[in-house]
Formats: sequence, structure tokens, C-alpha cells
Amino acid sequence: QVQLAESGGGLVQPGGSLRLSCAASGSIFSIYNMGWYRQAPGKQRELVATITTGGNTNYADSVKGRFTISRDNAKNTVYLQMNSLKPEDTAVYYCKASRGREYWGQGTQVTVSS
Repeated sequence: QVQLAESGGGLVQPGGSLRLSCAASGSIFSIYNMGWYRQAPGKQRELVATITTGGNTNYADSVKGRFTISRDNAKNTVYLQMNSLKPEDTAVYYCKASRGREYWGQGTQVTVSS
């Protein structure tokens, strides 16, 4: 079993940047595929980006070229670098670990507003 804790959210102006972190504990981090998801008010949770154990990445079309997912297995952490943020990126961002079963963090709020 793995526990996940997101951090790095906050309020940022349009065009700004944030870096989210998701620290894992309780299991061997490197064996899990990791992902970032988000949920805006009144909307379903959606995929933002994923990274496999081998480092292969996948992005939602809406964030391609602006967001970058990465992982540091030595630090048991996955990151989401978010650049050129837009108001429509406002959401609660969740980290997920998967290996058969899925594990979710509690989420971190990102608000993009002037």
C-alpha cells in the first residue's frame, strides 16, 4: 500500500507557473505508474498527465506543451511543472499511483486568476 501527499498548489495569475509535488510513502515508489488528475467544480475528474515506471509520459491535449510530468524515484516523488497557466486550469489536482490497485492523494487546489 502507498500513501500520497500532494503539495505546491496555490493562487497564480494567468500566464504564471506552478510546480506540484506528490510524495509517496509506504511502498516501493519505483514500481508504480504515476499520474496527475484534476477536478474542476461541477466537472468530472480528468486525466492531466501520466508517467510509467519506465518514464514514458502521456498528456491531455489541453495541457500538451505547457505541463511536464516527471518522477524522481530516489526521492519517492512525482512532479507536475505547469507553465502558461490559464483560468481553465483551475481545479483540485490529485496524484494517483497504480499497480493493479489505485491509490489517490487528498488533492491540492490550483487557482488561476487575475
